[in-house]
Formats: sequence, C-alpha cells, structure tokens
Amino acid sequence: PLARNNQRPGGKASMTADRRADEDRLVDLMIGYQKGGMDDFEELFATLKQPLLRYLWTFVRNSSVAEDLLQETFLQIHRARHTYTPRRPVRPWIYAITRHVALMHLRSGRRRKEFLAEDALPEVPVPPEMEKLADRATIHAMLSELPRQSQEVLMLHHLLGLSFDEVGRVLGVAPGTAKVRSHRALKKIRSQLDDQGGSS
Repeated sequence: PLARNNQRPGGKASMTADRRADEDRLVDLMIGYQKGGMDDFEELFATLKQPLLRYLWTFVRNSSVAEDLLQETFLQIHRARHTYTPRRPVRPWIYAITRHVALMHLRSGRRRKEFLAEDALPEVPVPPEMEKLADRATIHAMLSELPRQSQEVLMLHHLLGLSFDEVGRVLGVAPGTAKVRSHRALKKIRSQLDDQGGSS
C-alpha cells in the first residue's frame, strides 16, 4: 500500500515528498497494468478504491450506488487503459474518468433521491481547515448543502490531495478557477459557522 501523508518533522516538504513517491508508485502500477500485469491492477484498485468512493459520494450520496459506479469506473479504466500516457500523473486521469461515469449516471435519469443516515455514510473526512471549528456531523451537513462544484473541489483538493492544477484537469477548468471555488466554499462554511456561533 502507498504511504500516507502523515504529519511529522519536516512538515509540508516531507508530505510533498511522500505524495510524489505515492504518485510515482501509481505511475509504475499503471504502466504495469497497461502491459497486462493483473497484480498491478489489483494494487491500483486497492489503493484508489476508498478515495474514489468518497469522490463518487459527492455525486450520488448513496453508498450502494457509489459502489456500483466504482465498478463501472474501473471497467471504463480497463477499456481506456491504452489512452493513458506513461509517466503522466495517474490521479487526474483516473478522477476524470470517475467524474465522467458519475455525470453519465446523473444524466441517465436513474438517480434515486435516497439519503442514508449519518452513521451509514462512507467515512468522509473533513478539510483540515474545518475540523477544529465544529463537529463532524455539522461539517458534513454544511458540505452537503454546498453546490456540487464546490463539494468536488473541496473533496479533490483538501481531502484527496490533488493540486489545483490536477483539480483543474479533472474538472476541465483553469487551476485558478478551481482555487477560487475552493476559497469561496471554505469561506461560506466559515460564515455559516460564525452565524451559528452568533445565534447561540
């Protein structure tokens, strides 16, 4: 499994080095998978399963539907694996495919307006900027009320660790646009938390 970006002496530089090593490992796995290595595919799937489920949840808010879309995502990845350009970052390429699968599901009209109880939701962390400001349930409720564009940026950048350049590639927007969406989303949540504090 890939190393986690745990905080330790060295701070952001160490985390950046860890993330670069993680991405290099994903690249190696993807190249091996292109050549027919099923062990590489299995490790790729195991590494990306939970992050992709968290991302899919921002579209469908239903764990079982997200699982179905995850299977469809990896089917599309398998079909499109020859289009991956070796040594390019893997995450933006895979998240773009995942996003396409989710949007096609929504456009198909099969979306069910089902919301699971809080304790049935997949484990979705909250942005580090928010975690000390309110409890998890409150933050989740506020994230759920944001437009999907805002949720996507927060999920991709703050929770899944993509750079704004990579987020822009996934969403098909300029990196600056992705950064602005993130800033506005965090500002809105902070404002709501301030309002709640002022009214209590």
